[in-house]
Amino acid sequence: MQEIWVEKYRPRRLADIAGQTSIVERLEAYAKTKSVPHLIFAGPAGTGKTTAALALARELYGEQTWTLNFHELNASDERGIGVIRGKIKDFARTAPIAADFKIIFMDEADSLTTDAQAALRRTIEKYSRICRFILSVNYSSKIIEPIQSRCAVFRFKPLEAEDIKKYIRKIATKEKLEITPDGLEALIHIAGGDMRKSINTLQVAAVLDKKITADLLFETSATARPEDVKKLIATALAGNFIAARTQLYDLLIHLGLSGEDIIKQIHRCIFDLTIPDEAKIQLMEKTGEVEFRLVEGSNEHIQLESLLAQFVLIGKRSG
Repeated sequence: MQEIWVEKYRPRRLADIAGQTSIVERLEAYAKTKSVPHLIFAGPAGTGKTTAALALARELYGEQTWTLNFHELNASDERGIGVIRGKIKDFARTAPIAADFKIIFMDEADSLTTDAQAALRRTIEKYSRICRFILSVNYSSKIIEPIQSRCAVFRFKPLEAEDIKKYIRKIATKEKLEITPDGLEALIHIAGGDMRKSINTLQVAAVLDKKITADLLFETSATARPEDVKKLIATALAGNFIAARTQLYDLLIHLGLSGEDIIKQIHRCIFDLTIPDEAKIQLMEKTGEVEFRLVEGSNEHIQLESLLAQFVLIGKRSG
């Protein structure tokens, strides 16, 4: 059975983490001095939050004993006050093994209910002598202020294109893959700063062919080419609603994209259009409205056609 590459190539040392240079430097200082505060890792998915927590534990405790002093929970699965009073409290109150303290890592901690966070605050306070908490969140604002004030907050940013390219080239070399230049650029576009997504996309494509091209990546990831989305927007802005609608349904039917997928790609392409800034603002406003309606459950075909109609009107006004 083929191993999942995300785990196979997950960095085991802090120094091997792609990007996030300033964060890595601070965590290495913590590991060197064996002095770690409670931490909050905040940022988008696939930017290295879980990897940083695992690597920090390995460097603190060593390969032999780190699993004994490290406990991981996913708060999106167990988000109520019961898990705080049960599993977390039980682990926090036991003594560390051959170490001054142990670590509880809570992934997606922003999913915890307010009551659970209040109980967690008390647990953090009570067992801080023998236990450190690392909370991984997408939005630090969803963590209550009493917890934030007890933690050092590390903000992970989407990875730069060069950082992803360097890591992908390393994986390609080890897996004996050939990535074409356009394939590498396509992978960067699909990933959008998410290293995990880029590695997963690469592995899916590698199952079909050892030569990774842009065509193969767009096909296997069910992602529309940026030029096709730009063409769709340009057709609508030129006032040709019927042609734009045909192009839209080509993307929806041939690629199997959802309405939200199309909206996200339209949003990314608006910034690259050679139109006045005022028109971009209007396009962005209409795109935001339709995205909200889709999230609320509206019919995606009707909403996307409505968006194209708005683009046609904006194109006529700005033209």
